[in-house]
Amino acid sequence: MFLSGEPGFRLGDVQKAFEIYRQILIPFLVKESPATLLCENIEAVNINLAYTIHRFSNHFQKMHDKYINEYAKQLEKNVAERTRELRKSEDKYKTLVEDISDGYLALYGEKIAFVNPAFCRMHGYQAKDILQKSFLFFVSTESHENVRAIIDREGRKGIEPEAFEYLRLTKEGKCLPTEINFRPSWFGEQEYTLCIVRDITKRVEMEKKSREIERMTYIGQLTASLSHEIRNPLSSVKMNLQILSKNIILNGNDRKRLQISKNEIDRLEVILQGLLNYAKPLSLKFGLINLNNIVCACIELLEIKFHRKSVDYKVTVDSSLKEFSGDKGKLEQIIINLLLNALDSVGDFGNIHIITHQKRKNGKSYAMMRIEDDGKGVPKKLLSHIFEPFDTTKTNGTGLGLANVKQIVEAHHGWIKVFNLKDKGTAFEVFLPLGETNG
Repeated sequence: MFLSGEPGFRLGDVQKAFEIYRQILIPFLVKESPATLLCENIEAVNINLAYTIHRFSNHFQKMHDKYINEYAKQLEKNVAERTRELRKSEDKYKTLVEDISDGYLALYGEKIAFVNPAFCRMHGYQAKDILQKSFLFFVSTESHENVRAIIDREGRKGIEPEAFEYLRLTKEGKCLPTEINFRPSWFGEQEYTLCIVRDITKRVEMEKKSREIERMTYIGQLTASLSHEIRNPLSSVKMNLQILSKNIILNGNDRKRLQISKNEIDRLEVILQGLLNYAKPLSLKFGLINLNNIVCACIELLEIKFHRKSVDYKVTVDSSLKEFSGDKGKLEQIIINLLLNALDSVGDFGNIHIITHQKRKNGKSYAMMRIEDDGKGVPKKLLSHIFEPFDTTKTNGTGLGLANVKQIVEAHHGWIKVFNLKDKGTAFEVFLPLGETNG
């Protein structure tokens, strides 16, 4: 059994086995061998065992060494295979985390321990500028409280938070709508929070447009009803008031009350017409126009109003501004509306400045028109809603004028923005694309 030698036996174990064999065999020889042959038999056993041990020691040692080497090679092969599997798994994880369009990060408390490239791109920073900073550094101030409450593990009480929206803060100072998912996790003995951050700017814009379409549909339906149910009775009332004012003798106060009634009916008709204009689909008639000429024509049309309120105006036109495709009548409507707003803002003895200029943005040329005044300005809380219908600060306004202006500008594939000036007053800027065709 021992002479066959199985791989893996150590030399010491083999020698010990032979020694046990000797201890078993000697008592047997003492008992069974004749007395005259006992010493000779014992000596023969010792010689044979010594020879066998000497003869096969190297053999067993080589077998053992061979087994150890093969075992070591197999271990090395297993380790290499496991390493390849781990590297492959790591590459898959790296691809998954680094190539996804959503931001991915790990938080230790409020500190950022890991970020992927998408998170860096969303905020305009490099990874080295993000790591170890507080996550709240990349959150708009108005969203701090909500985000901190979610990050705070004590406040969560083991409840997994649902995805929620907040405003992220970019390097350029922009506050953009973002959705985030939190999930607690453990690495070793440390508890972390894994987060997936998604830019939902386009989704919010689509939802806003969808709400706008729904509102426009409602306004259209309401306007159609108003047109039938209100406009005809208004016309009858107005006509009868005109007849009464001519055929009856009224004293001063009664005639004044009659005139007030007529004026209010005129105002109701203006409101109704504004609703009709806003609700119906916008139809544009494009042709080559000269913005400078249109601005000057609108100034001449309103010149009496300027003089009546003692408002000074200044016109600065860019003579290099080329003609472009647009609807002349609609652009006149834009300019007159903005100029009337400026007149209302400055009151008496104010100043209005109208500027035209050619500008390039994102590799494209635009005609820019700026109308600024030194009036009272627009309250900050209303600036972001000023182009929404029925949003007005005027006592007698409908809130549809600027909504119509925005609608016309966007139909020309342009945009309009408003901001308060540093000292006082407001500025409106209209950008219209230049080109052979438009629309």
